[in-house]
Formats: sequence, C-alpha cells, structure tokens
Amino acid sequence: MNAAEITDKLGLHSLRQRNWYIQATCATSGDGLYEGLDWLSNQLKTQ
Repeated sequence: MNAAEITDKLGLHSLRQRNWYIQATCATSGDGLYEGLDWLSNQLKTQ
C-alpha cells in the first residue's frame, strides 16, 4: 500500500486536531525508519 491508501484506510484526514505522518519503511533494511523517528522527535520537541 502507498501512503495515500493507508491514509484513506485509516481515515486520517478526519483527525483535524492531531498531527500525523505516514513514512514508507522497510522492516528488513530499515529504510525510512530514521526519517519517521526524526519526524516524531521534532513533534515531541514542539509540545
């Protein structure tokens, strides 16, 4: 599934009061993992 499909299936567009982010990742190689964690870290810093 791509990011748009996941967003639609989870109904994330209806979460108006929450920040959310979809990051493509690969469990075996770890690709995309650090990008997702960087986003999460930045979100926690702003709270």
